[in-house]
Amino acid sequence: MNIKTAKFVVSNQNVNDCPKENIPEYAFIGRSNVGKSSLINMLANNKKLAKTSSKPGKTRLINHFKIDSFWHLVDLPGYGYAKASKTEKKEFQKLITDYFIYRKQLINAFILVDIRHEAQKIDIEFMRWLTTNDIAFSIIFTKIDKLKQNGNPNEGVEFKIEEYKKVLLENWEFLPKIFLTSSVKHIGKENIIGYINSLNQSISQK
Repeated sequence: MNIKTAKFVVSNQNVNDCPKENIPEYAFIGRSNVGKSSLINMLANNKKLAKTSSKPGKTRLINHFKIDSFWHLVDLPGYGYAKASKTEKKEFQKLITDYFIYRKQLINAFILVDIRHEAQKIDIEFMRWLTTNDIAFSIIFTKIDKLKQNGNPNEGVEFKIEEYKKVLLENWEFLPKIFLTSSVKHIGKENIIGYINSLNQSISQK
């Protein structure tokens, strides 16, 4: 299951300037340096679609990409960028908040989480905020290829996921949809695209 066409549409700093076209929209967001641009490029089969950088905090705008002439993939600024100034952080927060509150075309938010780390407070708080505002979200664990077990079962993918689920179940009665990915090894692409296609189909049938 592959994306056939992925075209850049627009970048902007104001949700009011987002495309007016009434088609399904899926937002990708996470802490800085979580591998968001690499994941987007993997999904789109285009290494140059989203700009990647060794420096975190590269994405500063709302970026819309039209996928297969049918839906929008939205690349949002990362949150939790330590080197950003207080003013920049406030600007990013307003940009992100406005997008999620006012963007009616949004169907689902994909929250990217680096699987190598324990559940971070900033991620859980953001998920709580989405829930409070009735915004559907899924979790994408990135960089599963970077886990090195070295014979330690407590360092494996399954262990990391189960530990994260425990934290989620302390806050939610039901678990969100979860995806495991590696942009390097192209793992998880078909599952994510298949899920988006299934949501699009359910929308078109209404």
